Amino acid sequence: MLSLQFLLSPIDNSLWPYKSKPSSLILHHRSHRCRNDSRPFLSMFLPKYRALGATADLNYEQEDSNVRLTEAGVPAEEGLLPSGLRRESLPRHVAVVMDGNARWAKRRGLPLSSGHEAGVRALRELMELCRKWGIRVLTVFAFSYENWIRPKVEVDFLMGLFERGIKEDLKNFVREEIQISVIGDSSKLPKSLQKLIAEAEEITRNNTRLHLIVAVSYSGHYDIVQACKNIAHKVQEGLITPDDITADVIEQELETRCTEFPHPDLLIRTSGELRVSNFLLWQLAYTELFFVQSLWPDFGETEFVDVLHSFQQRQRRYGGRD
Repeated sequence: MLSLQFLLSPIDNSLWPYKSKPSSLILHHRSHRCRNDSRPFLSMFLPKYRALGATADLNYEQEDSNVRLTEAGVPAEEGLLPSGLRRESLPRHVAVVMDGNARWAKRRGLPLSSGHEAGVRALRELMELCRKWGIRVLTVFAFSYENWIRPKVEVDFLMGLFERGIKEDLKNFVREEIQISVIGDSSKLPKSLQKLIAEAEEITRNNTRLHLIVAVSYSGHYDIVQACKNIAHKVQEGLITPDDITADVIEQELETRCTEFPHPDLLIRTSGELRVSNFLLWQLAYTELFFVQSLWPDFGETEFVDVLHSFQQRQRRYGGRD
């Protein structure tokens, strides 16, 4: 995950950042928005742009977009892929545990802020590559539920940074047709931040080029437990019976219900760590896992292409045979 250690040096705020089968037992449709969470680094994700409004009540205009489509229904600018990659075999949903910013800075004798800034550049590049190549969903693990045990001064700083970043950078998501969703336990977030996230999710809910899902205050255990509690309440209220409970019903209660593709095809973790760290535990059941030695700021197009080449060589049988 992105290192969230308190930054003592000055920071440039501009740099911060299987589709389920339908079931008649599902009692509600997928939400257009994931449950609110917050990741202070969201503003770092995208290039700067001119905001139309500077208040908490966001007022952004949808720019005209005349996107040319190929015969395959893909935006024309998505037509070119790196040599050897096959569009039909690209992952629809890529998940990333962004790890190694602090180590990257420490190895270079730089302040932690430099590591975070370099990590932002890596994330911006990955977002652009996903958008350009037609990958539909990018989920990044930004702040785990366990990170709340860190010093209050650090957490307060990051929450404030995240709130400022959303206000500053939202228009770029609109312009680039990027939908934002934030998943995790939002109950600990400042009320003003919860409101701001909800507004940003609403403004971008109809964007279709790329769905960026930011996991903040997120725990895979918590995700599953909350789903079970919600289903138990429905059983208690007589809305469904225990025999009605299926994988589809459970998935409709998970945080990732906000996306058409809740199961990542590909998970990437940087920095050489070999664990998933309580991230998307249900959703990763059949995900292809890639653990790379590169620290997150060093993960760029070359490394991503290498992972995609390897991904396309794997056979995904889902328990079956060739």
